[in-house]
Parts: sequence; C-alpha cells; structure tokens
Amino acid sequence: MIRIIIAEDQRMLRGALGSLLDLEDDIEVVGQAANGEEALSLIDQLLPDICLIDIEMPIKSGLEVA
Repeated sequence: MIRIIIAEDQRMLRGALGSLLDLEDDIEVVGQAANGEEALSLIDQLLPDICLIDIEMPIKSGLEVA
C-alpha cells in the first residue's frame, strides 16, 4: 500500500485529487493539508511514502516543505 499526503491550498482540487487516488486499490491518502505548515506537521506525524505538494501555498511554499 502506497501512503500519500496531498498538500494543496485549493480545497476543491485537493478533495478531487484525494477522491481519485482513493479509488486505486494500492493507494491510500492518509492526509490532506491546505498549507505548507500543515503539510510538514502531517509528514512528521504520518510518515507517508509520497507527498504531492503544490509549489505556491500560503505560510510555507511547496519548495520550502520539500
């Protein structure tokens, strides 16, 4: 099982991407973040295999998170 965190500031896009990925049998979306600070917190807590991170987000950019 591939564990994924999605970090995207646009709620509709974040939700749609999460829903599509949840349809896959071997992928589990374990967390979703609206900004870079939330993303870092989730990454520390959940230890995902992959993080899909938007580059332009409030508080911390995707580049700062990476």
